[in-house]
This record gives sequence, structure tokens and C-alpha cells, in this order.
Amino acid sequence: MKSDFVLAQISDLHVKAAGRLSYRKVDTLGALKAAVVQLNALTPRPDAVAITGDLTDFGTPAEYAEVRGVLDTLTLPWFAIAGNHDRRPAFLDVFKDCAWIDPDAPFIQWSEERFPLRLIGLDSTVPEQPWGELCATRLAWLRKQLAADPTKPTIVMLHHHPFISGIDHMDRQNLRDADALAKVLDDAPQVIRVLCGHVHRFMVSQLGRTIVCSAPGTSHQVTPDFTPDGPPTFSLEPAGFLLHRWSPAYGIVTHYCPIGQFDGPWPFYDRNGLID
Repeated sequence: MKSDFVLAQISDLHVKAAGRLSYRKVDTLGALKAAVVQLNALTPRPDAVAITGDLTDFGTPAEYAEVRGVLDTLTLPWFAIAGNHDRRPAFLDVFKDCAWIDPDAPFIQWSEERFPLRLIGLDSTVPEQPWGELCATRLAWLRKQLAADPTKPTIVMLHHHPFISGIDHMDRQNLRDADALAKVLDDAPQVIRVLCGHVHRFMVSQLGRTIVCSAPGTSHQVTPDFTPDGPPTFSLEPAGFLLHRWSPAYGIVTHYCPIGQFDGPWPFYDRNGLID
């Protein structure tokens, strides 16, 4: 087993079926396909891809069929958790053959052990609600998983952001019991990152002693409007994904990567030194 590890994170796919546009504006299916093409082409290759929720727009079987068709073209191991736009029954049905799914569990939660870094996925969804929570049952499951291997570096993932972003309409639908999650993590120093989605922006915050990173959306981004009671709007600024690189010598570093084709790479130096 190699010692270093790279996890790619994508989030908030919001795929619709039959080529329909989200909000009559956004080609979310086409955007997901572009993200997968770019992930497959990365050199060196990441070790795995994590999808932090909202795979579909309305959680319909047809939408999940579209998502699964694209994700099956990923040439990397991948894992997913549910978001508030997802629906547990349809989610479980389309991914029931995936090794990380327990179809009999009350929540879509999993722990992946095969890498030098442990990955834990949490289900923060509340049926028919945009906000998230981690009830006593879900937190007890997390405590048990963390206690089972208290020394292995671990990344914990959930959909809802456990912090205040400053974007008012999003913060009314964040993780409502973030303090309870922080208490669990304070007893688990092996957790080196918490990853989330939901806010459709790359943000970095703190939860207790742990750094939290939210991923940008693979298509549209939430407008960074810090006005109290500001309107819920989105923009088509460049989409992106995150790469979380961990090594035993240097710990974890998170990189933001825009999705698209860009000019370059170009050298800084030629045979005469720094290019002037």
C-alpha cells in the first residue's frame, strides 16, 4: 500500500433527466460529464472520488439513472453520500450493488478502510427538509466507527455545512446540530478534515479543532451575497472540484481545481533560466 493518498471531492451535481436544465438555465448533466472526463484524465491519478450529496435535483429514479450512467464511466473508485435534494429509497435502489452501501441500515452511512486514510460518510439529511441534522443514532454510529480505529488518520464527510457561511439563505439550512458533531470530533483527534457540500462554493472554516472544507458545485455556484435576508441566487462562475492530498510526513493539503480546458501548462524556465 502506498503511503500518500489523494481524494477528489465533487458535490451538488443536481442532475435532471432527459436533458432538462436545472432552473431552466443549467446543464447539470453535461457539467457532470465534463467533471468526470477531467477527473479521469488527472495525472497523477487520485486514489478515489467522494461525492458529497445532492446527486439529483428531485430524487427521481430517472434522475438517478442518469447519474449512475455517468458515474459508471469514472475510472476511479467512488463513494457518495446523500444531500437534501436526494431521496433515500431511490438513492439506495440505484446504488444497492455498491460495496459501500448497506441497504438495511436506517441511514446512508459508510466507512471505507482500504486506503491509508480512513473515509467516513454521514447522512445528514432530513426527509422533505432543506436543513440537516445528525440525530443521536447517527452520532452514536460515528462514535463507534471512530473508536474502532483511534489512530488512523480519518476524513469525515457530510452534505450540510456545519458552520455559518455568511450567506443568509444557506445558513438557514445548514447542519442544525453542528455543536453535537464538534463534541464527537473533539474526542477523535485522528479526524484531520471534515468535508461537506450544499453551499456550492469552496469555503474553509473550523469545527472545534477540525478544519472543514466545502466543495464547489460541479455546475452552478451560490452567489456570495452577505446581505441579511439576501435573495437566494446562483451564478455560472467556473465550476470546480477539490483535491485533498495527504502524506504521513506532511499531513493534508486541499487544492481547488476549476473544471474546464485552460491554456497551458507553460514553462517558467528555458535553457537560459527564467523566461523574460
